Amino acid sequence: MRVRNVMSTDVLAIDAEESVRDAVGRMLDRETGSVVVEKDGNPAGILTKVDVMTAGHEHDRPLSEIPVYAAASHPLITVEPSATVRAAAARMFDYGVHHLPVADGLDLVGVVTATDLLEAQDDLLREAHETDERRTEWED
Repeated sequence: MRVRNVMSTDVLAIDAEESVRDAVGRMLDRETGSVVVEKDGNPAGILTKVDVMTAGHEHDRPLSEIPVYAAASHPLITVEPSATVRAAAARMFDYGVHHLPVADGLDLVGVVTATDLLEAQDDLLREAHETDERRTEWED
């Protein structure tokens, strides 16, 4: 199974100079756990729920005063849509992240999360189980 089969294509992005508070508002509106941070129109980082909590703890000022780029994780770690789900999971593990923007060349085409990968794994296990049950029926 490929990343393109499990990724979300509705990517939320925000300019690097906007505030963390603005980013949180957008994340809540869209019910998502991350937002891609853009600098000069190009993806430059990602802000996740964990980054927001860290910023709230480490900065001695309101989230409305913290630029999103200052709280975001960068450089941006990406994966290609043609990568396998297994390769994406390995990349997440290697970098200690739970969200991977999906880039096709220089174009940002989606985001894949650890939850997406777990759901894909569950689907594959169900499919394997059903195939095994059908094989057993045919053998009888």
